[in-house]
Amino acid sequence: MPGGRYVEAVTDARFDLAPGECLALVGESGCGKSVLASALLGLLPGNAETAGAARLGGGLDLLAADERTLAKSVRGRRIGLVPQSPAAHLTQVRTVRAHLEETVRALAGVPQAARRKAALGKAALPTTALRKAGEAAAERAAFPASHLDHHPHQLSGGLAQRAATALALVGDAPLLLADEPTTGLDRDLVHRTVDELRAHTRDTGRALLMITHDLAAAERIADTVAVMYAGRIVELAPAEEFFGRPGPRHPYSRGLLDALPERAFAPIPGAPPELGALPAGCAFAARCRAADRVCRAERPVLTEGVACHHA
Repeated sequence: MPGGRYVEAVTDARFDLAPGECLALVGESGCGKSVLASALLGLLPGNAETAGAARLGGGLDLLAADERTLAKSVRGRRIGLVPQSPAAHLTQVRTVRAHLEETVRALAGVPQAARRKAALGKAALPTTALRKAGEAAAERAAFPASHLDHHPHQLSGGLAQRAATALALVGDAPLLLADEPTTGLDRDLVHRTVDELRAHTRDTGRALLMITHDLAAAERIADTVAVMYAGRIVELAPAEEFFGRPGPRHPYSRGLLDALPERAFAPIPGAPPELGALPAGCAFAARCRAADRVCRAERPVLTEGVACHHA
């Protein structure tokens, strides 16, 4: 940061994600969820530094991999991404169909010789297969076929979100990172999108890391819930225990659930601390009714799935 200052955007994030499982990463804006996803794909800004390891099946350390490896063999092929701001990731002068067909062509690995012959007019690329594959991905993401020839600026926020989801599903990657995949969707489309992602995960043995503010969507899809606060995972629990009994163990996690309209509809008081000015003790202490002198002096560590002195 300016002046030689450092901000720890994500610290001590530790979790496992197996094939066929979904982990929902939840927490307020600015807690580090999207930074974590960007780190896994090598998409952090140039002034960011990483430490530790992020092992993808087969032993590849994503944090140590070079850009060529990430670009040629990881992004799209081994890890698919539903970006948080899809409109910013779509090329405005190309249609949704063109985006899908380009992605299919790239991931299918059309040989260079075939592309050269096509450019010289001596042969044609298999456009029918490309078109069908793109249309199939759009259908899986509930993107209407009538809008495939629209440009991104002609789409609503919800349609842009579904277009981005379709692009992420094209490669059938073993791991899918979905960063707020239900933003801008009405409840029926939220359910359809979540159900498609769940089928993509459980029916095919692929893994899903879903970043979301939508706890109802997380309850519908997740096997495990990770709660993040001020750059740290403060609770890691099976979804059925987190949303059912015994329920969350961390006061912040309980506050998130209590803020839902169908529950207590009681907001958490205060605001998260600045990552550049974290307190010496528990980062949630200033907002926690149970906080005491120990909480304000000592930072809790994640033990048996929860980071809280009173858990």
